[in-house]
Amino acid sequence: MAVAQAKLTALEARLDALILPEGGLWATGAREAALGRLKAMGLPDRRDEYWKFTRPDSLVQVEAPHAARFSDGDDPMSFAAIDRLNVVFVDGVYDAEASDDPTLEGVKIERLSAAAKTDIHWARDLYGVLEERGQTPVARPLAALNTAYASDGVLIHVTGRPSKAINLIYIHKSESSDAILHHVIKLEAGAELTVLENGPAAARFNKVMEVDIADKASFHHIRTQGRDHERRAVTHIFARLGAQSRFKSFTMTANGVMTRNECVIELAGDNGVAHVAGAAMGDGDFHQDDTVFVTHDAVNCESRQVFKKVLRNGATGVFQGKILVKQGAQKTDGYQISQALLLDEDSQFLAKPELEIYADDVACSHGSTSGAIDEDALYYLRARGVPKPLATDLLTLSFLAEAVDEIENEVLREEINSQLSGWLERRSR
Repeated sequence: MAVAQAKLTALEARLDALILPEGGLWATGAREAALGRLKAMGLPDRRDEYWKFTRPDSLVQVEAPHAARFSDGDDPMSFAAIDRLNVVFVDGVYDAEASDDPTLEGVKIERLSAAAKTDIHWARDLYGVLEERGQTPVARPLAALNTAYASDGVLIHVTGRPSKAINLIYIHKSESSDAILHHVIKLEAGAELTVLENGPAAARFNKVMEVDIADKASFHHIRTQGRDHERRAVTHIFARLGAQSRFKSFTMTANGVMTRNECVIELAGDNGVAHVAGAAMGDGDFHQDDTVFVTHDAVNCESRQVFKKVLRNGATGVFQGKILVKQGAQKTDGYQISQALLLDEDSQFLAKPELEIYADDVACSHGSTSGAIDEDALYYLRARGVPKPLATDLLTLSFLAEAVDEIENEVLREEINSQLSGWLERRSR
């Protein structure tokens, strides 16, 4: 089908403001291929099936909308209590002075801008490869734009089990910054890695993370998105799992005028496990979209999608989740739940859960609900002397617990619960 003229016009304007980064043979080839994909798709608009709930205007316009920085000097979305190796980006550019020494046992960390200048690199077999695979059957043009134009990011090659988590920290300094980052993570057989992400990043942020998980390897991912409320972000995770491998990702989103998180997972080896979860808390002009696509293409694999959203004062939450079970992917166990707690009549939750199954020996389910605070539970707490604001906060945290419990590490789980409690406390002042 021909791309609509309006899409082509918008794409031409966007590309005129960008410069394709220079690089070696592998990077140049991947970027040019991504640019070709992008030109064939055009930029997203509201007429696209998977953008009908979320206006992409501010994500595709030529200049990034301004976003004021948070006035407080403390970042409430940090992982300060966790032993980690910090990799810092300021408005989308790697900051060597603020970052830790990247030396860590069992892992090699490189900067994309440096590796892209070489003609031969291990990332050649992954950079843009998982993103391209994720373009079918749903087009993801902003991910293709990222692959073509990202000039910075990290390439992480994991051969063992490092003693520390790697923390990608995104600092926002310029109110008009427009950051594009691309990360590639390769886990060899039996390896294990935990990646943390936090920080507002930029006025507008486009990020892609490609994760290749070999047989019997494990990848844990926990991120917090928050602080600067006027920020806009579109993020993508493309993950491919080998046999007996594990992928677990959790995202906490608090604040943000516009946030869209896409996660595309391919279970390509038998006995793989993939869990993706999220907890979103929105107040006022808040729009948060979780779009997930899980493909089962192997035997006896498990996937879970668990998303909870707390919305008030006109906030909007979106969930679009699909489980695709291919022919031959027998013994599939697929679970999907998306729920919203609406704390007033002005907020809304828009959901589109999907199942597409071509195997006959599977156990797949999906469910989506939205509603108000349980009045009986609220009455029970208030009757025992708990003030209404505190009782509401306790019930809210209980509602979010199923998503937070997807985090395996107890310390990280408590850290997220603390951050959720802090957000509620600040909003009740």
